Amino acid sequence: MFERIQKRFREKIRSRQYIMTHHARKEMVDDALTIYDVEYGILTGKIIERQKDRITAEKKYRMRGKPLENDTVEVIAKSGPTGKLVIITVYKL
Repeated sequence: MFERIQKRFREKIRSRQYIMTHHARKEMVDDALTIYDVEYGILTGKIIERQKDRITAEKKYRMRGKPLENDTVEVIAKSGPTGKLVIITVYKL
């Protein structure tokens, strides 16, 4: 269902055209994840839900994938106004 968006997000990861919010970095550290875990989770994961902000109507996507270790990671991300992928938050399941 979200194959086109997933492909675009993966391309952004491969070409390093992404940014992480301060919140995402904090959550990554709190869950003992590395940037490689987050990248790998996006590269191997699937979009499982599209969310829409009630006020701005902005779309963001919830992805679930595998980090480098055996856990499962979820990433919430969106396309930013500059065309970069914006990683909003990340957490282990």
